[in-house]
Amino acid sequence: MDIYEIIEQCLKEGRRGILATVIYRAGSAPRDVGAKMLVAEGGQCFGTIGGGRLEADACVEAISIINRNETKILNVRMDSNAIADDGMLCGGNVDILLEPVLQKYAGLYKKIGEMLQSDSRGIVVTKFEGGALSKTLIKEDLTITGDVLPQKEIEELSHCLKEKRPCIADGMVVEPLQSLSVLYVFGAGHVSQFLARIAAIVDFHVVIIDDREEFANNERFPDAARIIVDDFHKVFDRLSFTGKEYAVIVTRGHHYDAHVLEEVLKRKTKYTGMIGSRRKVKIVLDHMRKAGFAEEAVAGVHAPIGLSIHAETPQEIAVSIVAELIAVRGAK
Repeated sequence: MDIYEIIEQCLKEGRRGILATVIYRAGSAPRDVGAKMLVAEGGQCFGTIGGGRLEADACVEAISIINRNETKILNVRMDSNAIADDGMLCGGNVDILLEPVLQKYAGLYKKIGEMLQSDSRGIVVTKFEGGALSKTLIKEDLTITGDVLPQKEIEELSHCLKEKRPCIADGMVVEPLQSLSVLYVFGAGHVSQFLARIAAIVDFHVVIIDDREEFANNERFPDAARIIVDDFHKVFDRLSFTGKEYAVIVTRGHHYDAHVLEEVLKRKTKYTGMIGSRRKVKIVLDHMRKAGFAEEAVAGVHAPIGLSIHAETPQEIAVSIVAELIAVRGAK
C-alpha cells in the first residue's frame, strides 16, 4: 500500500496520524525533499524519510503532538559530531513538516492517491503559517479539492504543474504529484540485495519476488516495500501491470529467467531487463522469438542488463542496473 492508502485506512479505523514530509535539505541528507513518512497512533511508521537519527527524531516529535492536531516544522541539524555518535553515513540539515492527518481531508487524500495511480498531473498546496493547516489539491484543469483558494492564487501556482520537485515558500509547500516507480525484482540473490537498497534510495517502490523464503525475507531486504514468496509460475496472478512498471530479472537459473521473461513480455512495462552473459541472453531471446513474440518486444529487453561501466561485483552490477533504471525513468 502507498502512503495515501495507509492514511485512508487509518482514518477509516478512527486512528490519528502525523504525516512527516521533508521540505528542506542541505548537504548530504539521506532523503530528498518530498520524502514522506506516516507516524500512526501507537507509534507505527509507514514510509521513510531517511532512517537513523533523522527519522527517530521525527517519530518522537510526531508522537508528542499527535493528540493536539498541531502543525509544526522540525529542524534536524546533523553536524559531524552527531553523525559520528549516531553512526550515520549522511550529514546535512533537514526541515521536516509534521502535519496532522485529518478526517476533513479524507476525500483529498483519496483523490491524491487515485491521481498518483493514474499518473495524472496536479499539485498539492499545504499551508501551515501560524500553526494552522490548510490543504488544497489543484488538478491540471485548475479545479480543486480541499480548502478553497482565490482564483488568482490558483492561476499563479499553475506553473508548478510542470515542475518535478516541491516548491517551498513562507508558510507553504507546493508539491507536484509524481507517480510511484514500481520495480519488480525477480530473484532474491546477492545482486538483488544491493539492487533493492540502492533503488529504494532513489525512490523506486521495490517489490522482491522469489520462491525461497530463506532468501526473500525482511532480514535480507529491509529496504523492500514488499516481499512476495511464491512460485515464479504462479506469482503473476498477484502482480499488477499498468505499463509503468520496471521489471528486473535476476533469478538463480536460465529456465527461471526464461519463464519470467516470457510472462513479462505478455504485459506492458516501462522497462524490462535480464541479467546474464551474452551467450545466455542470446539463447533466451531466441527462445522468445520462437515463442512468437514480436521482434520489437524482444529487442526492447535490456540484456545484458545495466549500463556499461565494467561492473563485476554484485554491488557494481546493482549500481549499473539502477543507473539504467534512472536513465529510463528520466527520459519520460
